[in-house]
Amino acid sequence: TPQPCLLISRKTFPHFRHSPSKMTSQPTTHHYTTLTSSSDPRTVISQLMQLYYTTGWVSGTGGGISIRDNNTVYIAPSGVHKERVRESDIFEISLDEDCVLKKPEGDNLKISACKPLFFHAFRERNAGAVIHSHALSTLLATMTCIEKNEQNQCHEFHISQVEMIKGIKGHGFYDTLVVPVIENTAHEHELADEMLRVMRLYPKSYAILVKRHGVYIWGDSWEQCKTHAECYHYLFEAAVEMRKLGVPLVVEGQDK
Repeated sequence: TPQPCLLISRKTFPHFRHSPSKMTSQPTTHHYTTLTSSSDPRTVISQLMQLYYTTGWVSGTGGGISIRDNNTVYIAPSGVHKERVRESDIFEISLDEDCVLKKPEGDNLKISACKPLFFHAFRERNAGAVIHSHALSTLLATMTCIEKNEQNQCHEFHISQVEMIKGIKGHGFYDTLVVPVIENTAHEHELADEMLRVMRLYPKSYAILVKRHGVYIWGDSWEQCKTHAECYHYLFEAAVEMRKLGVPLVVEGQDK
């Protein structure tokens, strides 16, 4: 029985499209995954890394994905070109004991520097998966589409009445989506304390933006995390374009 496939056309991302001359020798014009709800977490990470490399979310060895299966956490290695991550490169870590259960085959591979931030989502929100993206839209959104919340001592991203808001759990079309924004640091692990503080202040949010850096997005399962990630990225990109056109990000006085 054929496995269900997820399909993304390269027409969606024209800056990654092959030139006509290369299309002859490299006929692949679409990127597929063959993931199902029963797929091994290592397979999910490897295939999603390849998929999101084509969108520019995990380029230059940046970004990452982690999946939790009960008490076992699967994390991709640090400093590796994400489109080349193999199933055998994935670390297995105990969530409760925070110890390595299984190391990858490569002796020189190191656990992702995102690990403490992933663990906050698993422990604080009972997340099933977390995606860390360096998409350009996330960077630009933190520079052009945020405002300060003095009470919470952080910035926020707001947008309303855009259809894709409905893809975020607990949100509808007329809701104002709020995403907290934290300041960047010189090293990834240094974000952990502020991420945890803000995560507790915004229990409805499934994402935290990092100024001039990227975003962390999670969900109850890897499927929901994937849905959230694609919806959030759409909204960040839409917000950047709306700001260019002078279109307000939040529609006032029409909440229902």
